[in-house]
Amino acid sequence: MSERILVIEDDPSILRGLQLNLTMEGYAVRSASDGETGLQLARAERFDLLVVDVMLPRLGGLEVIRELRRDDPDLPVLILSAKGQETDKVAGLQLGADDYMVKPFSLKELLARIGALLRRRRVKGETAETRSVKKVGPVEIDLQARRATVNGRPIELTTREFDLLLFFVSHPDRVFSREQLMESVWGSRYFGTARTVDNFVARLRAHIDDDADAPRHLETVRGVGYRFNL
Repeated sequence: MSERILVIEDDPSILRGLQLNLTMEGYAVRSASDGETGLQLARAERFDLLVVDVMLPRLGGLEVIRELRRDDPDLPVLILSAKGQETDKVAGLQLGADDYMVKPFSLKELLARIGALLRRRRVKGETAETRSVKKVGPVEIDLQARRATVNGRPIELTTREFDLLLFFVSHPDRVFSREQLMESVWGSRYFGTARTVDNFVARLRAHIDDDADAPRHLETVRGVGYRFNL
């Protein structure tokens, strides 16, 4: 699956240029032209990197970073800004940004920096995966072995069932629409329906002994989607 990049930039020409060039590099790109929309999108979907302008309408870029760092301390963040003063760079880096580029910038350099940030994320993820076990409620997932247990009992999952359960376990107590789950687990190139998600949730409930009529963990949020409760 292509690495996913969220670009938050209010200059239409810069935004279009970034979308075009990042897509040509093979990345899956989503975008927003104001900070509030960008923050909502970042919280609703899973991204591998964030490119964000500092001066944004509705919610500033630094505030977006501050809010996102509470949810995901490891998401790589690259700041774009017309402000090149040292104090501005320090403020961004102190909030958790990983890199900072001043406008106007070289597209070639920007792509190189994005590539470097994503490589570091991949290496870090591979290292963590070799020893990482996620445990939420009764569910425990061994990422390296791709095995799952419920209250210590092994359960047999298909590849997609495992990926969906892992997504829920990685984002407990958050509500996701069927469309968001489809995008995050199946990918943007998969053409399915909301019923596909319903069927897989029903299977997971059976695997984790969740009563379909009164589920304790995989809750149906009426009119929205699903939430995995602790």
